[in-house]
Amino acid sequence: MTTAAANATTPTTNTSSSTNNSAMQQLSGNMNTFLTLLTTQLQHQDPLSPMDSTQFTQQLVEYSQVEQQINTNTNLTNLISLQQTNSGAAAVGYLGKEVTATGGQAALTNGSAAWNYSLASSAAATTLTVTNASGQTVYSGTGSTTSGSNSFAWNGQDSNGIQQPDGTYTLAVNATAGDGSAVTSTVTTTGTVSEINLSGTTPQVMLGNLAVPLSQISLVQNSGS
Repeated sequence: MTTAAANATTPTTNTSSSTNNSAMQQLSGNMNTFLTLLTTQLQHQDPLSPMDSTQFTQQLVEYSQVEQQINTNTNLTNLISLQQTNSGAAAVGYLGKEVTATGGQAALTNGSAAWNYSLASSAAATTLTVTNASGQTVYSGTGSTTSGSNSFAWNGQDSNGIQQPDGTYTLAVNATAGDGSAVTSTVTTTGTVSEINLSGTTPQVMLGNLAVPLSQISLVQNSGS
């Protein structure tokens, strides 16, 4: 299957939706309970000493507020659903495109991962640190000190030469100038979008095994351009 729809992961019911439904049911239950109590109170009030009109009006106002809360929640749920649908449709347009993503993450696949990093100015020393999905440092070494764009290809081996399993890893760049001040750096990764993941609350593009939120995409190019 080669169509865009075939490459988009089917949406699933998420926790947020279940929470909204539970809240709606609770509000509806509260409103029904309120109506039952109010009706019972009216039926059993003393004809010689009826309910104070001010108190009765206040109770009706409270009922109206609960009803408005239910309507507001319904409208918000519909708006969120529409926004998610529009975001998913927009994300499908990335299929087959080469994108550059910020955030420092890259996928180690078959013992290979690659990043690009940019230094705002020349550095006296640059340290590259790779961490795994658990935040543990698996590799640390020196990097280029040249100002501008640089690249780093990692063979997936830690500092002791032990091969790490395929997965998502994060590169951090720490560069310092000759006077010890920090040099600003930016880390990116580039890949071709193979599918769209719509299973969460926001769509993500898949660069191989790496899931990238749309908010982290900084550049889009036609594949091969």
